[in-house]
Amino acid sequence: MAIDPTRFCINRKIAPRLTLEAFFQLVQRLGLSKVELRNDMQSGKVTDDLSVAQLRALADKYHIEIVTINALYPFNRADEALLAKADALLQEAQAIGAKALVMCPLNEGIEISPQQTLEALQVLAPRFEQYGIQGLVEPLGFPVSSLRSAVQTQKLIQQAKVPFKVLLDTFHHHLYENAENEFPQEIDINHIGLVHLSGVEDTRPTAQLTDEERIMLSDRDVLNSVAQVKRLEMLGYKGVYAFEPFSSELETWNIAEIERQIRYSIELLQA
Repeated sequence: MAIDPTRFCINRKIAPRLTLEAFFQLVQRLGLSKVELRNDMQSGKVTDDLSVAQLRALADKYHIEIVTINALYPFNRADEALLAKADALLQEAQAIGAKALVMCPLNEGIEISPQQTLEALQVLAPRFEQYGIQGLVEPLGFPVSSLRSAVQTQKLIQQAKVPFKVLLDTFHHHLYENAENEFPQEIDINHIGLVHLSGVEDTRPTAQLTDEERIMLSDRDVLNSVAQVKRLEMLGYKGVYAFEPFSSELETWNIAEIERQIRYSIELLQA
């Protein structure tokens, strides 16, 4: 494949011990410019201890584009607490210049009906519109997730008549046992707004995989993330690919190892 390097993005989860400035420097050294920031890092804040002005100054200095903030959770239980969280994150996304906010469903073994999820989408959409932020709905493939299917997510977005898009994650696609029966025939590639990439080498049964097993891409990846990307490219996907490993192993990686892992994953995708 020949994927334009400007389509690659780095999720901050890969560098949990780096300051935001060191993270931006890392991305720039790799010849990249896109990042995803998070509200679940050690500081508990999207901007750590930086002001909005300081973060924007760093982004300008290193020519960084903030693609998303991860994540609004659980978006499909739209009670007052969730709506207050949504407003705060949307305000912050707008302030720091983030283009989108990731929305994750309840993932605790509690059922939320498709109708409830649809209604949550409709309640949230005007808030996203008010702040000028794109909503990206990420189905989670875990057995305990209340929204597992990318195709179902796409249909609910269409039925709700809201301008959100699907965030497709190669790990969660692999975890959802009906994904390959649904996806090739039913997905509309134009409704995918972002793709998350990671790799898993652990060979335990699929249903037992957790975020802890998520590292970067390799030739031993049981998710077949490279093959998933090849299919997306064949189907005409032109959007961004964000590397989002999760394992606690990342805590032990120094800057050189992080760079090596990212470069190697990109090489595998470009091969």
